[in-house]
Amino acid sequence: MDIQYVKGVGPKRARLLKKLNIHTIQDLLYYMPRSYEDRRRFKSIAQCVGGEKVSLKVKICGYPVKRKLRKNLSILQVPVKDSSGIGHLVWFNQDYIVSRLSLGDEIMVYGKVNIFNNQVQVMNPTIGRAEGDKVGKIIPIYPLTDNLSNNEMIRIMNNAIKGYSDNIKERLPEYILKELNLMPIKEAIINIHFPKSENHYKEARKRLAFEELFILQLGLMLIKSRQQEVYKGIQFPPVTEVYSFINDLPFKLTTAQLRVFKEVEKDMEKNIQMNRLIQGDVGSGKTIIAVLAMFKAWKSGYQSVMMAPTEILALQHFNSISNYFKDYDIRCELLVGSLSNKKKEEVLKDLKDGKIHVLIGTHAIIQDKVEFNRLGLAITDEQHRFGVKQRATLSYKGKSPDILVMTATPIPRTLALILYGDLDISIIDQLPPGRKQIETYAVGFDLIEQVHNFVKKQLLEGRQAYIVCPLIEESETLDLESAEALYNSLKDEVYRDFKVGLLHGRMKQEEKDRIMERFSKNELDILVSTTVIEVGINVPNANIMVVYNAERFGLAQLHQLRGRVGRGEYQSYCILINGSNSKIARERMRILQKSTDGFYISEKDLELRGPGEFFGTKQHGLPDLKIANLFTDMEILKLAQKKAMEVLEKDTYLLEDRHCNLRESIIQLFQDRIKDIILN
Repeated sequence: MDIQYVKGVGPKRARLLKKLNIHTIQDLLYYMPRSYEDRRRFKSIAQCVGGEKVSLKVKICGYPVKRKLRKNLSILQVPVKDSSGIGHLVWFNQDYIVSRLSLGDEIMVYGKVNIFNNQVQVMNPTIGRAEGDKVGKIIPIYPLTDNLSNNEMIRIMNNAIKGYSDNIKERLPEYILKELNLMPIKEAIINIHFPKSENHYKEARKRLAFEELFILQLGLMLIKSRQQEVYKGIQFPPVTEVYSFINDLPFKLTTAQLRVFKEVEKDMEKNIQMNRLIQGDVGSGKTIIAVLAMFKAWKSGYQSVMMAPTEILALQHFNSISNYFKDYDIRCELLVGSLSNKKKEEVLKDLKDGKIHVLIGTHAIIQDKVEFNRLGLAITDEQHRFGVKQRATLSYKGKSPDILVMTATPIPRTLALILYGDLDISIIDQLPPGRKQIETYAVGFDLIEQVHNFVKKQLLEGRQAYIVCPLIEESETLDLESAEALYNSLKDEVYRDFKVGLLHGRMKQEEKDRIMERFSKNELDILVSTTVIEVGINVPNANIMVVYNAERFGLAQLHQLRGRVGRGEYQSYCILINGSNSKIARERMRILQKSTDGFYISEKDLELRGPGEFFGTKQHGLPDLKIANLFTDMEILKLAQKKAMEVLEKDTYLLEDRHCNLRESIIQLFQDRIKDIILN
């Protein structure tokens, strides 16, 4: 039912609520407060401390005093007392409040304390006439939009709960509620918005977080079941030659690489479709695992495909993979947007005829006209740059080819289970020996000159540098260096004796590739860039990464940027220029200075920023979490996974009557991917 029909909403407020993605009454009831104000603990005037927020029961003991300080600023002071002493209530530009107050009135107030001339002042307080009105209870604080106040939101929510809470459908079966001692849904919704006590809030939150994670896990497990049941995979035969190939490599595989390859090999030899995620930190050697899997597919008479998010990365993979296969009769080809039409047609024809064994490219690969002869293995690199749909489209290019997904964005394992619940997970948790540690420094803008002098010294020794900043062009709201302004000042002033290039996301692909190619060939000394260089660029001669306004980036993102250096024989440096004095910004810089372990850094990122900012789950085809927090609700997540497995063991397709609401919720939640779920 449309939100405008809730009492107190109407068309105008409905438009404001829709900006918050609240379209229906159900959206409203599940719109969670971001925090709460506890106004239940009353103090006396004598107990007040400056800076704290308090609830007081007071009596008006004098007449209001109004003063005009200047043209647009008036101040209203009302003297009040309780048994412990006298204080003042103070309002700015709210003279109308006088009409609500009379000498001798006993009222309750809530506001922030200011001590002025040894007198207690309560600034812009909220007034309540009866306990539990606006004072004396826990008040929800909602995320808002312009022209919508928290008081209005509370009124609207109150009306929605009074009018419609009986209609909220119980999604969880009765036996789970009893077994886990969970609050009924109506009670949970009321207490998440207007908790009677701290304990009621905790129980309501636990109930709603469990429901959210439980339904999400059920959906992901059903997708996985469908992959295994419907898509009977290719059963690749054992290929012993792959071990001779490993022995002939110019380096020795790490224990972690061998372990992960064994997991891939075992999957490929099963008769169900492989769906495996390989996570490995920057430089841990994921590409070689892909190469070994491609070799196994080729030996078994199948084609392989690898999709990368950018042309630069696709070209890089093409060059390195072709090099690995140069002594074998394995034909590799590249398919990217910038190829000539003639070359494209040749590649498409030979691919269809089976003359190409390994195809590497960008999302150009998933176009309709790309046909394989016998596709056996589909690999996506830097998975977080592709949506779930693109991954699925790639797999439809063959008859249930094995799927390998690679990412250098280290995600805490528990978060990976949510984001990639339909995949098995392998982790390369070891770096190849002999890699020099990147030295990381965090400095303020006051040391910018020393930073530039250090960079110049390295450039004169023949090295190259990346300089990264967060915005592309000037912004009125954020006082940050923009890439274009920074590029112009560095090129014309600071580094006028060096060759400086600019790279950002709004450039055309050909232009980006041309700039990157010049940097790779050492025709540019410095590359000023936005985060487009975050993924997969490999220039061994570049040994300095300078990040302007490092506080604007997530930790995991800064770690990815740092991974662009340290790829050659030279000592590498990452210099983070922090423009913030906040405690949290300093703490984040310290984490990067003391650790180069991507998994530890991503855990900390999740802890400091919360899952919403940490990782845009939207592009994964996953619903946003409204209440569960993947960092603090780890135990609830484990319980939800355990219960989801138990339910599906007993009722694989949720066909029993007691599961019909669960089934309906999954269909609603996963509407974009419903064809991937078995529910019949």
